[in-house]
Amino acid sequence: QVQLVESGGGLVQPGGSLRLSCAASGSIVSINAMRWYRQAPGKERELVADISSGGNTMYADSVKGRFTISRDNARNTVYLQMNSLKPDDTAVYICNAYVRSHSVLRNYWGQGTQVTVSS
Repeated sequence: QVQLVESGGGLVQPGGSLRLSCAASGSIVSINAMRWYRQAPGKERELVADISSGGNTMYADSVKGRFTISRDNARNTVYLQMNSLKPDDTAVYICNAYVRSHSVLRNYWGQGTQVTVSS
């Protein structure tokens, strides 16, 4: 079994920064794409950032220039550095990864971590 566990959320003032982490654990052979999604109350879940196993990245237009996704393959961990945070960034941030375990590639989700941007 594979688990994704996020950390690093919290309350921050507008203009502030937070760094989220998501660590994968369990019977892992390899991890392909790793992603961060977010879901705000009353809104659909949206893809925030994506990073391939080779380090290629993609960002939603709303976070380009402010957020940076990175990964540490040795630690099976993906990070999201969030700078210049805005109230509209308030949401539950959820980690997602395509993990190969026992020769089977599956998609896994974390439980989410709350990010609140407010003065």
